[in-house]
Amino acid sequence: MDNLKWKISKQYEGLLLREYLLQVRGISRRILTAIKFEGGRLLVNNSDVNVRHQLLDSDVVEVIFPPEKRSELLVPEPIPLDIVYEDDDVLVLNKAPHMATIPSSHHLSHTLANGIIHHYNLQQIPYTVHVVTRLDRDTSGLLLIAKHRYSHSILFSEQHEAKVNRHYQAIIAGQLTEKEGVLDYPIDRAPDSIIERLVASTGKRAVTHYQVKEELADISLLDIQLETGRTHQIRVHFSSISHPLIGDSLYGGDTTKLQRQALHCHKLAFNHPLTKKRMEFEIPLANDLELFLQEFKEEVTTKPLE
Repeated sequence: MDNLKWKISKQYEGLLLREYLLQVRGISRRILTAIKFEGGRLLVNNSDVNVRHQLLDSDVVEVIFPPEKRSELLVPEPIPLDIVYEDDDVLVLNKAPHMATIPSSHHLSHTLANGIIHHYNLQQIPYTVHVVTRLDRDTSGLLLIAKHRYSHSILFSEQHEAKVNRHYQAIIAGQLTEKEGVLDYPIDRAPDSIIERLVASTGKRAVTHYQVKEELADISLLDIQLETGRTHQIRVHFSSISHPLIGDSLYGGDTTKLQRQALHCHKLAFNHPLTKKRMEFEIPLANDLELFLQEFKEEVTTKPLE
């Protein structure tokens, strides 16, 4: 997105341009700083102004964004993308398991972001990758990308206001006494680890809502909704109550028949950052998890919920 333009209505007369952009249009302070120092412009009635300019009724405000910078790690790679939805402002993908979302010291290449940059280059899209709902490397499912920094600014704020909703499917060891409930346990870093987390009173509040959808002999399929978004939240919470996710080697899950945590984001809902329309998406359980369940069912008899 190169620029945005709005006509000021009577209700916003008297506001400083800074207040209007921050409070009404959802432009972050970080973006305003980038506009000031990285080549952007703020105009009112086609004249350059600063953020302290006082607005009048019928003024026309235009924001010209500076070019976006890409990290040197974001080398384009022709990685196939499962695109669920795309427009000028957002991208919704179905992420495969065993693929990191963004490059890191552990995964320098062949990440989802590398594939997105390749896709952007083919479409002549000049943006970088703005991840809104990140998934762990071995978690599959729906993932939301903001196409440009303005849509990311709005979606980031809405995520903190719990307006970006995700539902997961998970396969856990054992059966839960309560078939529907809430896990409300704080999560902190594990001592001497930059990756592992654990339930600890020193941590930040983490809230996980769950509902049992199906029970087999010694596993359960759950539908899960996150109220908070802590690192490894679902995995840590169920491990802490002795029901780790199947395939989750980090938190004690059985890896005999599945070599990745049985976790899949199957529903995603958010307000479109520009149109404000509610967007809702749903996909089936990932193929490897569906196959795991089918093979398990062949060995045991399904126990129906009461």
